[in-house]
Amino acid sequence: MRDSAVLHIKGRVLVGPEAEGAAWDVRDELWVVDGKITYDRPTAARDVRTIEGWVLPGLVDAHCHVGLDTHGAVDESTSEKQALTEREVGALLLRDAGSPADTRWIDGRDDLPRIIRAGRHIARTKRYIRNYAHEIEPGELVAYVAQEARRGDGWVKLVGDWIDREAGDLTACWPRAEVEAAIAEAHRLGARVTAHCFAEETLAPLVEAGIDCVEHATGLTEDTIPLFAERGVAIVPTLVNIATFPKLAKGGEGKFPRWADHMRRLHERRYDTVRAAYDAGVPIYTGTDAGGSLPHGLVGQEVAELVKAGLPAAAALSAATWGARAWLGRPGLSEGASADLVVYESDPRADVRVLTAPRRVVLRGRVVG
Repeated sequence: MRDSAVLHIKGRVLVGPEAEGAAWDVRDELWVVDGKITYDRPTAARDVRTIEGWVLPGLVDAHCHVGLDTHGAVDESTSEKQALTEREVGALLLRDAGSPADTRWIDGRDDLPRIIRAGRHIARTKRYIRNYAHEIEPGELVAYVAQEARRGDGWVKLVGDWIDREAGDLTACWPRAEVEAAIAEAHRLGARVTAHCFAEETLAPLVEAGIDCVEHATGLTEDTIPLFAERGVAIVPTLVNIATFPKLAKGGEGKFPRWADHMRRLHERRYDTVRAAYDAGVPIYTGTDAGGSLPHGLVGQEVAELVKAGLPAAAALSAATWGARAWLGRPGLSEGASADLVVYESDPRADVRVLTAPRRVVLRGRVVG
């Protein structure tokens, strides 16, 4: 599409719920002029392309890893393919939750999704996947958090727990005092902090230390869910990733039977955990954990998983669109915003599975899919 062309998007534009439980803001049409959204019909448009359907803001994968595979950092060609795969399914805003690769060059590509980076993972020595993280000791934590806060886009990623080979199970990686100091330093530098957490006992100390988000959060219980809700700490459940726990447990049960049993129990109660968190008012956003062992392009499946866990369709959609964009400080379908949107054949509120088959993808005002 030429820069001078105007898009006319008509049908049902789902600008978003006006408030929790209230009426929806649904428009009949919008226009895209010079890459921006407007609800005012342009008066002098000559080259107009019309697209019809149900419209959502570009989807958000709030936990993925562009520039990463099972072995560590990948080259630019592979990173490009990963970003294009996300674009194909309408995921136009990505929060990269840790990558050892330098993907800043993507910011100069108007045809690739926007990325909000959390720098590189920060893990305890020999307590995470090889080649992924800075592997350090507690005394270095504050300095490394400061480093990644400066390198990232307003986020820092900790590995909060991992298998402890001596204990034979998941245990927390960081002492309380070091975590408190590190989170305070990130906040001083204007960055939010998130952490990979599977286990139960890891959560309360992180929340009490001021953490902003927890990834996976499979260890939430009736004791810690109210704490998350009270502090407004978000979770990104990554249910499409938690589905792999039984396979992981089977592979490790010979050496670590306690860990394997723990992982199976976390998996078995995953839907109940997420539903209880939602019912308590814990903010929930979609993330897939793509880029390690999982392929990219799974955000539609993650929304369906949230519905399967018991979230209303509107809440699951918000976790991938309006709500997630507001949480990350990015606009949706507002006047003057960049035209990053996805068009579907039918109403995604009626069946969220339509998210896996977008009719058209518009990125920065250009039709790219």
